[in-house]
Amino acid sequence: MGAPQTFAPGNTMTQKLNTGSHDLPVSDALATFMNTGWADTHRDDLASVPQAAYTAKRRGVLAARFPGERLIIPSGTFKTRSNDSDHRFRPHSAFAYLTGDQEPDDVLVIEPDGSATLFVRPRSPRSAPGTAGQEFYRDRRYGEFWVGRRPDLAEAEALYQIECAASEKLDDVLAGPARVLRGVDASVDGRVAPHDGDGELETFLSEMRLIKDAWEVAELQFSVDATTWGFEDVVRALPAALAHRRGERYLEGVFNLRSRLEGNSVGYDSIVASGANACVLHWIRNDSRLNESDLLLLDAGVETDNLYTADITRTLPLSGRFSPIQRQVYELVYEAQSAAIAGLRPGARFRDFHQTAMRVIAEGLHDWGVLKISADEAMDPESGLYRRYTVCSSGHMLGLDVHDCAKARSEVYLDGVLEEGQVLTVEPGLYLQPDDLTLPPELRGIGVRIEDDLVVTADGARLMSAGLPRHPDEIEEWMGTLLS
Repeated sequence: MGAPQTFAPGNTMTQKLNTGSHDLPVSDALATFMNTGWADTHRDDLASVPQAAYTAKRRGVLAARFPGERLIIPSGTFKTRSNDSDHRFRPHSAFAYLTGDQEPDDVLVIEPDGSATLFVRPRSPRSAPGTAGQEFYRDRRYGEFWVGRRPDLAEAEALYQIECAASEKLDDVLAGPARVLRGVDASVDGRVAPHDGDGELETFLSEMRLIKDAWEVAELQFSVDATTWGFEDVVRALPAALAHRRGERYLEGVFNLRSRLEGNSVGYDSIVASGANACVLHWIRNDSRLNESDLLLLDAGVETDNLYTADITRTLPLSGRFSPIQRQVYELVYEAQSAAIAGLRPGARFRDFHQTAMRVIAEGLHDWGVLKISADEAMDPESGLYRRYTVCSSGHMLGLDVHDCAKARSEVYLDGVLEEGQVLTVEPGLYLQPDDLTLPPELRGIGVRIEDDLVVTADGARLMSAGLPRHPDEIEEWMGTLLS
């Protein structure tokens, strides 16, 4: 699955190897020698992945939603970064949610009777004839000598607590009608006829993740905690970053180090935006010098080893102290976020907290004289003039994806109501562009966003990221302690 092809169905002799143009040829004598003298390294001591206690139930929910139908969910394939170099593989979030498996080219199949099989690429044999017996030392994409060991079938069953079969047997399963999570593995897409209900499968795979179970909430809490440590690392690194010609990138590297130490990686490209760069919502160039008189907007999250990510933003004074005008802008965003958080509870409409935050913003902009109309007029959908200064929504669901559950129907997500167990961000901001002539000069080029992660509880919401200060006085004290 994926190009170039690996095992041809039922015939390991026709396997093609992913070799480089500069690889040395292999003589018959070397090939024979490489296929002998290896110890048996099968492992019987593997513990199951931690989410295995939950994945069977999740698959059961999915099967019950589509009774009597075959469902096919691929993990995905390698994506080429450049020439013969691949990006680091990450499975599709729906596949990870249902299996705990993070290997490329694997495919989950749920049969019409509800039973499930995970089709995996087994370990390459070390004594097979032909190229099949050469993969382990010649194949740059899959060979153990190149990329490390992968589990054999029995080990995969122990890890994921699901029946496993070799991927070359998948063709027999793909021959009949099925719903497929499409756009993940082109090889699977090409071997199964399109189904009118493929989109419905994709939608439900998003919607079933809207409410997090206890294990997921704990995983997200660890991600938030690790992200907090990363923000502390960044503050400690400010003196060195201020001295570097690419201070933003210096800080990006500092946070990335924490992400790799504590988890899999960052959950998304970190936004490290100083000065007017903070007015660019998704500034990821991170290549500018830092100026001590500016603010720094840091939007970053650690992705855990099990692929759950935090998403936190703090806007920090690079000098350690807010100037009066910086504090003015920051306090308005803080007030907006605090009002939005206060409204989170089961039964509240998802869009309500955004509207609450935006009313505070609109009132503040009017009080400053920036908005020439009242907050009521600005909040009218036929107007919305306040949005010139705050163009994005104020939050989203969070989980395996930073913008989690994105394929869910509007009526159960964006136009739905909050439910206990949902995890979301609250992140209002003000982005006062440096060339905006509707603003007084002292406000131009200031960007502020405050973003926190919360889990909806029975009677409100718990601030998962409470370990990071939000109020400007607390931020100044926190930075002073870390920099002393």
